[in-house]
Amino acid sequence: MKKTGLFFLLTICVAGIYAQETLHFGKNGKFKIVQFTDIHYQCNSAESAKSISMMQKVLDAEKPDLVAFTGDIVTNKAAKPGWDEVLAPVIDRKIPYAVVLGNHDDEQDWTRRQIIDYVIQKPYSLTQEGPAYLKGVGNYILEVKDEAGKTGAVLYFMDSNAYNNIGGQKGYDWFGANQVDWYAKNSAYFTKQNNGKPYPALAFFHIPLQEYALLSDTTKNFVKKSPVFGTRKEQECPGFLNTGMFATMVEHGDVMGTFTGHDHDNDYIGCLNGICLAYGRFSGSKTTYNSIGYGARVIELTKSERMFDTWIYASDGSMLYRVKYPDAFAGK
Repeated sequence: MKKTGLFFLLTICVAGIYAQETLHFGKNGKFKIVQFTDIHYQCNSAESAKSISMMQKVLDAEKPDLVAFTGDIVTNKAAKPGWDEVLAPVIDRKIPYAVVLGNHDDEQDWTRRQIIDYVIQKPYSLTQEGPAYLKGVGNYILEVKDEAGKTGAVLYFMDSNAYNNIGGQKGYDWFGANQVDWYAKNSAYFTKQNNGKPYPALAFFHIPLQEYALLSDTTKNFVKKSPVFGTRKEQECPGFLNTGMFATMVEHGDVMGTFTGHDHDNDYIGCLNGICLAYGRFSGSKTTYNSIGYGARVIELTKSERMFDTWIYASDGSMLYRVKYPDAFAGK
């Protein structure tokens, strides 16, 4: 039994390493990510079946190298069949994927750790628990390699947590100080590894940063000449406290864009201090509130370049708000 257990653990470790190494820029020098967010999946729901159909259409059309699920994915009991069904379109196509959780995922019959532990062992999953000492579950990093096996881009996946339970003030939770420090140390490590030059990086999490709300205030000099592309029909609902994640990203100079969900009626992208603040497109159908339609966000990195293209793939097949970073945000 001991030998069998040891072999099993070694197999998991090797499989994890292999999966990590499968993320490479393609022969065309591109690496494409499809972001699904806020699916709010419900088993045996005709509306959720529409979400699955949309996912299949997007995956077949875009053929991504990675799928990022950014929270509020399965929101009714039982969690296991829900996750099985919502991940099936990706697994059937043998596409690697990564999951971070939202504020509603653990309101069913599984805790955050139970969800992440289950997703980790599914085929083609690159999801990780991350360091146990950090706030949240599912803080981890994926690297995209070039043809020589060297790091070409860094992808941060972080748990933006759920609800505040400290003190009397209610609201959404925030990144813990140790999460900000974890990002800073890893960013510094990668920059040192690259001879002092930050790698192009993206960050994925569920709840938007407080800085998202600054993009709608065009009276400020730092945003009035930088356009915002997409729809804003909802006031942003960030974490209650600002613990400095955005400021730390600005200072470290690697993150080009953050990609979130949470606010179903927003799908915009804007730029602040050199970092794009972007929403994915709500990916559910009518299992919860939404007035702008559903779909996915597509992000395409270019090897050896600090740039990316991104657009919304709507459920009707239309492509919306295609922009290129940084060119589209250079101002006038």
